[in-house]
Amino acid sequence: RLFARRYLQQRTWRMSMLDTNLLGRLTDSDDPQCPAARKAMQTLLAEGEQLVIVPQNLYEFWAIATRTSTANGLGLTTEQTSQWLKYFQRRFTLLADPQDLPSRWHELVKAKGIKGFRSYDARLVAAMQCYGIDRLLTFNGTDFSGLGITVIDPTSI
Repeated sequence: RLFARRYLQQRTWRMSMLDTNLLGRLTDSDDPQCPAARKAMQTLLAEGEQLVIVPQNLYEFWAIATRTSTANGLGLTTEQTSQWLKYFQRRFTLLADPQDLPSRWHELVKAKGIKGFRSYDARLVAAMQCYGIDRLLTFNGTDFSGLGITVIDPTSI
């Protein structure tokens, strides 16, 4: 894992983490933010950006995708959701959870006084820190304010 981390950090291209809300918008053509999500992804990939995800993205997407639309989900079947997970893993770089992720996450939530649901966002930021990634593509930029990363709104690309 250490080799993989050093290898990724030595690459000349930029890396950006994808937030799960972006993955959800990519898959829902009825969502008004779907075109912006797809355009941002295509533009960044064409510019040589390495778009990365972590296992947390896959777990969160599963929860969102398999929830009914009346419960603020996508209402997909488990088979449809599985197909999307395979697509994400082909299209983006899936980084393993590093060994120091729990301690980095704990340091971050303690230092920032993070409570409740925001601790999930902090875990994503801690994974970014482990890999030296400082850019996050998300529609929910305010969720990550004060966490020391650069938030990129897909509509700005």
